[in-house]
Amino acid sequence: MQSLPELQRALAAALMAPDATPPDSIIGAGGMDAGAALAVYRNNVFANYRKALRDDFPAILALVGQGFFQSACDAYAREHASQSGDLNGFGAAFMEFLEIWPPARSLAYLPDVARLEWAIHLAFNAAEAAPLQLESLAAVPPGLVPQLRWHLHPSAVLIESRYPVYAIWRISTLAPEGNEQVDLDAGSDRLLVVRRGASVEIEPLALAEWTALTALAAGGTLADVHADASAIDSAFALGSFLQRHVAAQSIVAFQVPHDPNYAGRLI
Repeated sequence: MQSLPELQRALAAALMAPDATPPDSIIGAGGMDAGAALAVYRNNVFANYRKALRDDFPAILALVGQGFFQSACDAYAREHASQSGDLNGFGAAFMEFLEIWPPARSLAYLPDVARLEWAIHLAFNAAEAAPLQLESLAAVPPGLVPQLRWHLHPSAVLIESRYPVYAIWRISTLAPEGNEQVDLDAGSDRLLVVRRGASVEIEPLALAEWTALTALAAGGTLADVHADASAIDSAFALGSFLQRHVAAQSIVAFQVPHDPNYAGRLI
């Protein structure tokens, strides 16, 4: 006789395979055929998976249509069955799946559109953070300012794509019935996705600004960030950059890691 864990694993495997025979120890309720009962259960499981992905990737659905999207969802679910009853994180690998799923290979921009949509999902569900008051900088000795490490809002996600994914996403979700078209050769996108208040915003960035925010997110010091951004644009204004992103709450804290009076502190 199978143990309970073995039975659970056998049932889970049968649920994910479209033509699987139910384990011998499974019987249908009310005299229902076990195979038919399993099919009903399987349909419900996959319906929940599809709904979770539809909610998180509406632009992908609009771009490829219902039939293609459902096939992608089902194939993804069989390879990435949720390990949790909470489907909030179910789509985390959908972007990588679209890169290798044969039917999607001709749509090279699709994974990056999915990355943008997943960033929106992450930003919407991220923790909140109190805004940073620039006046707190006055307490930092001037000699330590170049060592400052700045922290982005917990919802902030930086996206880079060789395709104009912001335009693709905007047209697909905000004006799906319009006649506007996107030139896939129009150039690359660098985007900041961040929640401000109750709304998730998508902000296109110039290369120097994107480089600066990426360096901040990677833990670079203010001196490193300025050097990286200035190497791309000699006119990059560090002060204006900080003021704008602190005011917009893209940046919410700073830290001086090498001073005993500040080490480990977020301000």
